[in-house]
Amino acid sequence: MALALVVTGAGLLLVTWGLYPLVVLLLARLLTRRPAAPPSPWPSVTALLAAREAPAVIDRRVRSWLASDYAGPLDVVVALDPAVTDRWTPAPDIAGRARVVAGDAPGGKCANLNAAERVATGSVLVLGDAHQLFEPDAIRVLVTALGDPGVGAAGGQLEIPGGSVGLVSRLYWNYERALRANEALLHSTIGVSGSIYAIRRALWVPLPTGLILDDLYVPMRLVLGGHRVAFERGAKATETRSVGVSQEFRRKVRTLTGNYQLCAWLPAVIVPVRNPVWLQFVLHKLARLTTPFALLACVVGALLLVPRNFALLTLATAAVLTPVIVASPDPLSRRLRGGAGSLGALLAAPIVALGNALRGRWDVWQPHARG
Repeated sequence: MALALVVTGAGLLLVTWGLYPLVVLLLARLLTRRPAAPPSPWPSVTALLAAREAPAVIDRRVRSWLASDYAGPLDVVVALDPAVTDRWTPAPDIAGRARVVAGDAPGGKCANLNAAERVATGSVLVLGDAHQLFEPDAIRVLVTALGDPGVGAAGGQLEIPGGSVGLVSRLYWNYERALRANEALLHSTIGVSGSIYAIRRALWVPLPTGLILDDLYVPMRLVLGGHRVAFERGAKATETRSVGVSQEFRRKVRTLTGNYQLCAWLPAVIVPVRNPVWLQFVLHKLARLTTPFALLACVVGALLLVPRNFALLTLATAAVLTPVIVASPDPLSRRLRGGAGSLGALLAAPIVALGNALRGRWDVWQPHARG
């Protein structure tokens, strides 16, 4: 029994975090895709923002888009959440290229995106969040990727400056971006970053009310419809906030709960004959949900396998060292605490997400559901 726990847990971890990314990397190295040619003429673009932030934040986001070096027609639609009381209005110098609409009730990102899309005029929709700013050429790079007729959407790369998140979170995000880029070379990236992606407007359909992850639902729906989803490293958005462990934990709980919701609301993604990237979806999104349970199986199995005295000594040593590290003010202990906190958040989030899924609790955007 103990050996079975170790083998099962270690096997899940190895396949999910090691073998699958390695195979994808090797296959991606064997394949080449010809870069799409820039379209001529450049299509019209509407950037959509679902917002509930302060007016100064929204204004900076809109002006960043309008300062793009994109050569075609470009405008912005901001859908303000119904809960917003401090409303943003475009200044006279940008009023001709930026509009404000009221978001759909009951609010939330996806309902507000639906409201923004209804008044969009561009043939390409660019989506982003309020706190991540695009590089000047990002829209041009995304639109160029859509020049491939088989590509329905293209995601960009979120840059996280050093110091804005912990080391563990930064390493994880670098790993995730590399995996997405390689998956896109094989067929499609499994999900995009909601902070930067573009879609052909003709392929847009209204998002379900209460949807958690537009950046997973939209690309997977396109893949099911026979389209590819590209990943463009050259299209970059930069995070402007510092994110603590608690905020990162809430974000992970939300995104992992969204994975469960996607399977419930778009069940074709878990049907092999319907989903052309079924194996990638399972190994990239679903297998990761087992990580804390697989790790627990390894630890329990290992403790059962080793001599009892050694197991007790190991537990006793951990019990003694933990409070010392927690209480110590030296820099090494602080780094250890930060790394342990980030790792603990990554491991705890799938457990909380599973609880949300079992209860059908999808309202994780709401403040009361973020604890």
